[in-house]
Amino acid sequence: MPPPAFPLPGRIAAAVALITILVITATSAAARAPPPPPPPIHLPKFTAAIIFGDSTVDTGNNNYITTAVFKADHLPYGENFPSETPTGRFSDGRLIPDLIASRLAIKPAVPPYLDPQLPAGELRTGVAFASSGSGYDEQTPELTFSVSMGRQVEMFEEYVVRLRRNFGDDVAEETVGGALILVSAGTNDFTDNYFNLPTRRLQFNMSGYQDFLLQRVEKFVKDVYAAGGRTLFIAGLPPIGCLPIQMSAALQFLPLEARQCIQSQNADSRAYNGKLKTLLHRLEASLPDSVIAYADVFDPILDMVSQPQRYGFVEAKRGCCVSGLLEGAFLCTPLTPTCGDLSAKYVFFDSIHPSEAANKILTANLVHQLASHYAARRRSSVPNHRG
Repeated sequence: MPPPAFPLPGRIAAAVALITILVITATSAAARAPPPPPPPIHLPKFTAAIIFGDSTVDTGNNNYITTAVFKADHLPYGENFPSETPTGRFSDGRLIPDLIASRLAIKPAVPPYLDPQLPAGELRTGVAFASSGSGYDEQTPELTFSVSMGRQVEMFEEYVVRLRRNFGDDVAEETVGGALILVSAGTNDFTDNYFNLPTRRLQFNMSGYQDFLLQRVEKFVKDVYAAGGRTLFIAGLPPIGCLPIQMSAALQFLPLEARQCIQSQNADSRAYNGKLKTLLHRLEASLPDSVIAYADVFDPILDMVSQPQRYGFVEAKRGCCVSGLLEGAFLCTPLTPTCGDLSAKYVFFDSIHPSEAANKILTANLVHQLASHYAARRRSSVPNHRG
């Protein structure tokens, strides 16, 4: 019998080496392989995207309000928008309404309702009533001459009349009843009337002010429902204490590494969101044929700020425009420097508003949240006119 090609210990070592090579090869291949596709999203086919709120979702209405304090009608805003021009959106590119409408195959971008050149055809697939600087508190838009949430509802009612006049009652009812209505407001109420200016702090403690705003949220929802809206996706507060401008308001400037989220403001935001979720659940149960879902922006933004590298970001404590510590609106101009081509690496474009890159991540998260809400309704057999 011929001797073995290797002594026994050598054969074991060779086998171990071969297994190691195979494991490393397989691991490397897995690392190079594309991630598995996300689970299928089961959502109705929405007829339109209708938007209410503040600068996070204002697609340009403030451009047409002469007295409005906050406008994004100049560069560097819009530098990464498809047209590479400023549109009134407070970001370098598209906002969440545009991205959601595109992802759900409604339309590529949601136009502002106040645009005097708005084609009638755009009405059928939705418009934005949102106004930068607005909030649920009637006092908030008075500070910036923006469109209040109450006035936005009146504009929505006017919009329904225009739909009826242009397309008939049946199309108007189908468009409004089948629309996805996205609402994002509340941040300005807390920053402008409570945290940074003590206007409402003289009247309410924090819990009392939260309840005061939630009464206005409830009225808003019921008014939109009365006008024909049935599917509302309502955002809670972001982690307000992680906005770069709020860190700066707490006198945290440099070094950047030392800047920290204001935990008390984040705790207040989270507490408000908990109350909002309870309210929306109650409203959905009480308003027949409605779908009223809570949109969580707090956790996704907090995760981006806490772990920016996980999402491909290099900066989360300041914005891309100028220093990124305080600037926004008229302080970001064509003459002020930005981070240039690195905007996609910043969570925030100015000291308040997310970059398009961050908005894309938020949009993907929000679409899955909405799909999960519909799935939960199906499991619980709650009557649902839209799936």
